[in-house]
Amino acid sequence: MDNSGGRRAGGRQWRFGPNDVLAGSATVSIREVLGRVMANIQEDGPRPVIPLGHGDPSVFPCFRTTPVAGDAVVSAVRSAKYNCYAPTIGVLPARCAIAEYLSLDLPYKLSPDDIFLTGGCTQAIEVIISVLSRPGANILLPRPGFPFYESRCAFSGLEVRHFNLVPERSWEVDLEAVEALADENTVAMVVINPGNPCGSVFTYQHLAKVAETASKLGIMVIADEVYDHLTFGENPFVPMGVFGEVVPVLTLGSISKRWVVPGWRLGWIAISDPNGVLKETKIVDGILNFLNISSDPATFIQGAIPHIIEFTKDDFFNKIIDLLRQTADMCYEKIKEIECITCPHKPEGSMFVMVKLNLSHLEDINDDVDLCHKLAKEESVIIAPGSALGMKNWLRITFAIDPSSLEDGLDRLKSFCQRHAKQNK
Repeated sequence: MDNSGGRRAGGRQWRFGPNDVLAGSATVSIREVLGRVMANIQEDGPRPVIPLGHGDPSVFPCFRTTPVAGDAVVSAVRSAKYNCYAPTIGVLPARCAIAEYLSLDLPYKLSPDDIFLTGGCTQAIEVIISVLSRPGANILLPRPGFPFYESRCAFSGLEVRHFNLVPERSWEVDLEAVEALADENTVAMVVINPGNPCGSVFTYQHLAKVAETASKLGIMVIADEVYDHLTFGENPFVPMGVFGEVVPVLTLGSISKRWVVPGWRLGWIAISDPNGVLKETKIVDGILNFLNISSDPATFIQGAIPHIIEFTKDDFFNKIIDLLRQTADMCYEKIKEIECITCPHKPEGSMFVMVKLNLSHLEDINDDVDLCHKLAKEESVIIAPGSALGMKNWLRITFAIDPSSLEDGLDRLKSFCQRHAKQNK
């Protein structure tokens, strides 16, 4: 690139080029990382690929969504009521239904005006990061976490500061680190609960301390609760919005995980702020203004939401929870059989677990990325390297697949590690 801003290619000087952030490596996504891992799969291999890297169980019949959801979408399409443009904040019946759904777990009632519909939780993240980005501002993100936050911050010019989740304390937030990292330019901290990638579920007491810390620092909490109610351990799901009287909370959620329909791309931003701080500080205006220049979720999906929420039976949710409990237990127990991998905390929620890799037990394996590439090539098993999540020489494994495939995949991982184990001399 020369001083005139052009780019030379094919012997000519051209006057265009990509955004420098997108042209670099700052916007790495988990999809990109897993794509590089999958590129090592041998074509026409003798065994099927086992996907333990990406949390999308919808392809497995045992995780199929409730017929109520499919019927609601068909009905919405056939009604011809939802072929039109929707309001940028979402159609009113859908916002009413989501407000009622979320209010069931809160000590106060949300109104439809507190709900903004988005194209999945990823667009919700895009909206709020864009709204909070201003010169000099910074945000506190968990490590490990969901790398889409880092990518959106890089694109928007919002400085990232990482606080650690402590594996020895059930992956709780290191609140002392949060206080040390924050300054007068800090705008928010992100809490992902139930946890991706750790499988953690925070207690009421710990979330109360998070709220008190954020309030003391004068920052809001962005509560990523896309895995709401997907818990199967001792701790029940507690929404961060319970503490809305203590600190303003923006809750990000979707139907993707609980209803097992990630491709439907219906999410939301919910304001849990009884004291009206987010209105006074113009954050709500910022969300509205961003949505006015952004895209909407498909209108017929919005039209189906009230029926989906009202008529989905508890037995569907219980079936999904029982499956996840079964596969999480299997994952935890089988990992114990692999000498070079340790799991610091049994997963209690979401669809993932983080495990630590001990390279001293292995030969010809340089790091977590190298292991994932070679595992894909030799065993057709896909696992996400922890480096993509800020945790070098850790691995993220999803247990949200059918039990027989999970067992097969973990057995292949064990065989791979035994084959690459250092031989005692």
